[in-house]
Amino acid sequence: MSVPSPPRPCKLVFGLLLAAGQDKGPVLAALQDPFGPLDFVSRPQPFTFTSYYEKEMGPGILRCFGSFERLVDPGDLPAIKLATNQIEKTLADRGRRRANIDPGILSEERLVLATGKNYTHRIYLRDGIYADLTLLFQKGCYRPLPWTYPDYADREARYLFGLLRGLLLMQRGGSIPTHKSLLMEEMD
Repeated sequence: MSVPSPPRPCKLVFGLLLAAGQDKGPVLAALQDPFGPLDFVSRPQPFTFTSYYEKEMGPGILRCFGSFERLVDPGDLPAIKLATNQIEKTLADRGRRRANIDPGILSEERLVLATGKNYTHRIYLRDGIYADLTLLFQKGCYRPLPWTYPDYADREARYLFGLLRGLLLMQRGGSIPTHKSLLMEEMD
């Protein structure tokens, strides 16, 4: 018989798409209000993986990833997604998003994103929010699944999440992890 136990806290991460000309500063400030200080934000890079968001956000979209200092209960993911949806609405211009915020929880084993869209591999949580299993940590690195979005499956993004995993382990244990798997030598 399995005995229920509370989950370990996870690292709150986000993927951020910015419309051309949208300064990331106001978006990051709005995120820190409910979630606390950031401990990492990548440099925005051109988002070239799909044109899906151009209809709403226009051409020239930039992508960056980030994480927060404070660890979170993974059960809070639906509330986090609802809060980021509200931030997107607040920053919108004439009903069109200027920022798309994809929050997720990073653990040693996986990256799970929150979404309001159902699909075969997504599990309903509550309040209209689903969990999207995006990456699995296997053989020393995060690995994509058949449905993983291309920007999350990208080698550089997965390497970044591996570094954030090391930070998570350090935050939980109070020391710098030295296991060779953190070096991601086996990443393909």
